[in-house]
Amino acid sequence: MGGGRKRGRTQRRHFKQGRENVWKHNPQRPPAAGGEGAEGGAEGNPTWQPFATENPAFEDYYKAQEIIPEEEWGVFMNMLRKPLPATFRINASCQFFQDICSQLENDFRKSLETEVSDEHEEDAIRPLPWYPGNLAWHLNFSRMQLRRNQALEGFHEFLKRENEVGNITRQEAVSMVPPLFLNVQPDHHILDMCAAPGSKTFQLLEMIHQSTKPGLLPNAMVVANDVDVQRCNLLIHQTKRMCTANLIVTNHEAQNFPGCNLAKFSAETCTDDCKLQKLEFDRVLCDVPCSGDGTVRKAPDMWRKWNAGMGNGLHRLQVEIAMRGIGLLKVGGRIVYSTCSMNPVENEAVVAEILRRCGGSVELLDVSNELPELVRRPGISTWKVRDRGSWFGTHEDVPRYRKNVIIPSMFPSGKGAMDSDVASGSEVNTAVVDADMKDSANMVEEEQETKTASDDVSTIGDPNTEETSKLDSNEVPNNSDKKSDLTSVRTEHSNLPLHRCMRIVPHDQNSGAFFIAVLQKLSPINENQEVEKLEKGVGSDKVPHKKNTVHQQGVDGNVLDGKQNGDVDNETSNNKSSEEAKFVNEADNDQAGQRDRRRKPQNQGRWRGVDPVIFFKDEAIIRSIISFYGIKDTFPLEGHLVTRNPDASHVKRIYYVSKSVQEVLELNVKVGERLKITSLGLKIFERQSSKDGSPCTFRLSSEGLPLLLPYITKQILYASAIDFQHLLQYRTIKFPDFVDAKFGEEASALLPGCCVVVLREGHQNMDSIAMDPSAISIVCWKGKTNLCVMVSPLDGKELLERICLRYGLEVPKADDVKVKPSMKINGSDEQPDDSTEAADPEALTESKASDMEIADVKESSNPAEC
Repeated sequence: MGGGRKRGRTQRRHFKQGRENVWKHNPQRPPAAGGEGAEGGAEGNPTWQPFATENPAFEDYYKAQEIIPEEEWGVFMNMLRKPLPATFRINASCQFFQDICSQLENDFRKSLETEVSDEHEEDAIRPLPWYPGNLAWHLNFSRMQLRRNQALEGFHEFLKRENEVGNITRQEAVSMVPPLFLNVQPDHHILDMCAAPGSKTFQLLEMIHQSTKPGLLPNAMVVANDVDVQRCNLLIHQTKRMCTANLIVTNHEAQNFPGCNLAKFSAETCTDDCKLQKLEFDRVLCDVPCSGDGTVRKAPDMWRKWNAGMGNGLHRLQVEIAMRGIGLLKVGGRIVYSTCSMNPVENEAVVAEILRRCGGSVELLDVSNELPELVRRPGISTWKVRDRGSWFGTHEDVPRYRKNVIIPSMFPSGKGAMDSDVASGSEVNTAVVDADMKDSANMVEEEQETKTASDDVSTIGDPNTEETSKLDSNEVPNNSDKKSDLTSVRTEHSNLPLHRCMRIVPHDQNSGAFFIAVLQKLSPINENQEVEKLEKGVGSDKVPHKKNTVHQQGVDGNVLDGKQNGDVDNETSNNKSSEEAKFVNEADNDQAGQRDRRRKPQNQGRWRGVDPVIFFKDEAIIRSIISFYGIKDTFPLEGHLVTRNPDASHVKRIYYVSKSVQEVLELNVKVGERLKITSLGLKIFERQSSKDGSPCTFRLSSEGLPLLLPYITKQILYASAIDFQHLLQYRTIKFPDFVDAKFGEEASALLPGCCVVVLREGHQNMDSIAMDPSAISIVCWKGKTNLCVMVSPLDGKELLERICLRYGLEVPKADDVKVKPSMKINGSDEQPDDSTEAADPEALTESKASDMEIADVKESSNPAEC
């Protein structure tokens, strides 16, 4: 039975286009009561039907959990069915911060007044009252309205352009809340455990850079981690807009994030107190993978996919990630646990389990006095667990064959009694239990309460987390039928201060739903402390629990292997490369340090598919760069330059790292490269070959120019506003064609190669202009006869418009602005600054679709991640 010939590319495309979309043509699909999908979808396709915004199981579940008072239920559900208003945040550390604020207040706020679309909103656009400094703004329009409303086209283009260059970030309002409760200080080391796609990471970077003077770097550092390589690429793309030297991006399972303790990995203990001995963090953001039902307003497909089993399947992973975060936290440090779910099994149950495991070492903080204008509700202390159509108030009520799935930590008390044969020490026939669960999983009738968990989380654990409403009475214990009646369910009450948790509900401030808990580490966790509840179900039912103990370094032992963000399954573990599997095993082995000391040299790289991080120490090249650009001695270069190419003679890009990042890199080398680093630092120099015979083979990078500008004394020009405008508009200008003839003469007198052009408008003293944070500069290339801009077309266009608005110049039409992405300079292979090379893993292909929202990529693929 052969498969026939392979389809050609055109044939495959036609095949894809010809397939029937069951969601568009399904006659049984109920009409929507509202939601984002209801806005204008039928205009382009008469057969199109909007998303349904009904799910009886969803309503029954949350009514029973009493997360909302009964009298507010109607308002709550009505708000969930409305599309989510768009929100964005201004980058306070960007160069045009004041210009953007003025433009919003004076231009857009007035021009959009006539477009108000909600009777409950007075303003079309307004700052969020609870966000410090009026940096976050709320629009009275959904994303769909921004795309489709012609009157909003100009404002929509403004949002897209400013988001792409990093001046603003389009992000859901409630997603901005968790970083604010971290109380970040300028010298903090911060870990974002589940960082992709990077909106919160970008927010953390804004915080540490906000008070920094030009030419100086903050002492703080952010480590952004994600388990998925592709999502790490998205994270890099997002944070790349910040142009920071204080970021490291890693690729690890959050629950297995490696510890870097020099005392455990080196026989020779370092006596230098100034050197970093152990990687710990002052702040940890633990925004874990979740079911994501709080995002239903922006992801209406969640109505169809939701069921109670989604939260149950993620509970174990959430606990393990949070416990690992606490293990990496310094004493006195603060960790924020958050989800975009309303499910208490993912929220209060996880926090309660953390407090039980850590005892008095961790405190749940009362932060009711912080962000007073943010409307929030206290956490709940009583809830129930729903599994396969049945309600359970205590773990004792759970059928024996489900006790490995519905575990004690899901309940308010955290207490659970195993079956009598387990308690007496006799073995449980796990094969029989698994067989029973598989049999019952197959007994699902078509009229089930909901479908299985969404594609994003259905693979977590095993298929037994699927919820059903009707099971064969011969296979399911009788008490399961009894528990379907809520009146007969015994409920527990947690004695822990869970009211200090925060619940944000949609109808309080016209937002999405979110859960936040702020915890502080008061003392080290006893290394020999046994995790009391692990042997009763927390952890994989197929893995022995004897190693699940809490250590000062975090949670050791076996946890669920697999991807976060809904892809946690056994297949992921089985498909791991042997190299990565060996690394995870070494992390739990006391003799890991000895093996790491025998590993191969650094320049060969420990991690398959990831280039090593090499400190750049080629003195000849460094001296030529310093001499050519006249870099002052006060700018520290030694030990701060890194590259990803072990061959020093073929280095293409040189990155600059802050002192805090440098210390982490040195520690990582000493402990055997336990951190899998996918990106770090700020690109500051780039190799550039030229036929003009430039004395320096490395040119300046646009990303690193703001940091280096105050220290450059050579190859620098000061242009008038009109000449600066012409450079951005025409991109290549011959020396005699400049309006200011003196400027043309100065440009021709420069050495051939890279140079910097600074806008002198508005500055009296040319000597101090580079130290001015408002100084505008660009990287150019001085050829034999002309000066050419080396800025990406997108950045050049945005900068051109900013200059014209600031200095009252005429904004050129789009046809007058030359955009030549593949332009070459004087016959050389010179390309604009946004050119990429496939050999560089960090040189990512940047998607610049007409309506791409970086913050929404996660939302569209998996609403659980926000």
